[in-house]
Amino acid sequence: MEIFTRIVFITIGALLMAVSLEIFLVPNEIIDGGITGISIMLSELTPLPLGLYLFLINLPFLFLGYKQIGKTFAMSTLYGVAVLSISTYLLHYVKPVEITEILAAIFGGVILGIGVGLVIRFGGSLDGTEIVAILISKASPFSVGEIVMFFNLFILLSAGFVFNWESAMYSILAYFIAYKTMDVTIEGLDESKSVWIISDEHEELGAAIISRLGRGVTYMHGEGAFTGDNKKVIFCVITRLEEAKLKSIVQELDPSAFLAIGNIHDVRGGRFKKKDIH
Repeated sequence: MEIFTRIVFITIGALLMAVSLEIFLVPNEIIDGGITGISIMLSELTPLPLGLYLFLINLPFLFLGYKQIGKTFAMSTLYGVAVLSISTYLLHYVKPVEITEILAAIFGGVILGIGVGLVIRFGGSLDGTEIVAILISKASPFSVGEIVMFFNLFILLSAGFVFNWESAMYSILAYFIAYKTMDVTIEGLDESKSVWIISDEHEELGAAIISRLGRGVTYMHGEGAFTGDNKKVIFCVITRLEEAKLKSIVQELDPSAFLAIGNIHDVRGGRFKKKDIH
């Protein structure tokens, strides 16, 4: 059942990306980052179709992915890239939507982000850029994220030479929208946050979070490095929508409390169940 679900959502994600490229972005000379952007520019400069470049250029990176990340990831990515390549070839003969470049960048970016996000969420990828970045990061002082950002910025700006500088600016806009939409698709709208609170009123705060926010808390023992005093640290996990309520509880019961909130991508197990907020 898990394999079937993975195949279904990777298929949907690859199809959405193909729709974004062939119906919205490519007809308006807007490109994406990574291998996809390179493929779009090559298909513009040569008579070969976009789908062929998408498949052939990604192939060596699929082999690297198999070596570096594992068989399941490599096979999922190979399937996703194959569906993407075939879909872009078939959709190339479909009449694109006649809209302005700004709307093409917005809607194309949103659809692209949802498609890529679905594939990543279910264990695959549609672009070999991340695999390259992982390999380069091992031999350089730069992080994977910094390498991907530099690589994509270089490709997006290249659209100015292949098409025009207006296309390059629309491409950057579409990439930014796709990036943000992809984050939402992967993590969900109900993004989780980790919370640490250090307070002398830890019992009252913990009870209030349990009763009024509907979340469980964990008390951890801490020691101040400067004072040497023993401290109780409250730890809990909330959703993005509950952050304002938690801050108001802390402000009400102990305005001087130390409060730290961070984003987390996944929560499983334990007692992370939603209760009513009071």
